[in-house]
Amino acid sequence: MIKKIRYLPAKLILTAAYLAFAALWYIHDMPCIFRAALGIRCPGCGTTRAWLAALDGRLPEAFSYNPLFWAVPVLYIFILYDGHVFGNERLDRVIIAAILAGYLALFLLRIL
Repeated sequence: MIKKIRYLPAKLILTAAYLAFAALWYIHDMPCIFRAALGIRCPGCGTTRAWLAALDGRLPEAFSYNPLFWAVPVLYIFILYDGHVFGNERLDRVIIAAILAGYLALFLLRIL
């Protein structure tokens, strides 16, 4: 039996709004706010370029822009399905923790 997703319409509306905002940000070539304010690259810097490269079949280049670009859809699925993706709460938590640890490690590597 498929579990009902809570707040699905609101999540889809927020997704559409975010994608529209991100597209405008990209089209107008606006800089990362984090980098502009602090002078260091945030853990998400390069994700858009990475996805554009990956969609064009240039995977090595995608990973050079941001090695965690693949985590964005994984995190989105977790949010969309209320954190219950694999039917095992412990596994779900381990995967989320691993992705967050990866982003923290990437951030620390970028500031060193």
